[in-house]
Amino acid sequence: MKYLLMLYANEKVGTKIPPAEMNKFMDKMYAYEATLTKAGVHIANAALQPTWTAKTINLDDGELKVHDGPYAETKEQFGGYYMIDCPDMDAAVSWAAQCPAATWGRIEIRPYNEYSRE
Repeated sequence: MKYLLMLYANEKVGTKIPPAEMNKFMDKMYAYEATLTKAGVHIANAALQPTWTAKTINLDDGELKVHDGPYAETKEQFGGYYMIDCPDMDAAVSWAAQCPAATWGRIEIRPYNEYSRE
């Protein structure tokens, strides 16, 4: 089954991390990706640009409204993800627990819904 590991952290705090310290952290993230790949569970991952680069849209009485930034005000922002394929939620939790991002933010684990027209 596929699971999405959604990485949340306070992006304002992240912008204050010195580059040398961030590089060390990113080395841990690259090592985590390599571990997932070696185990055969890695499908994809990506980092997102900061929320201030985002747009949110909605239809209001049939008119498209475009807003700057994310819709919800939160202390932590969705900053990236990993998609993994493993047998069950217990395995997904185990993989998420190994992610270095868990040390400075939260990781939401959600089963991926695969739809079929068959």
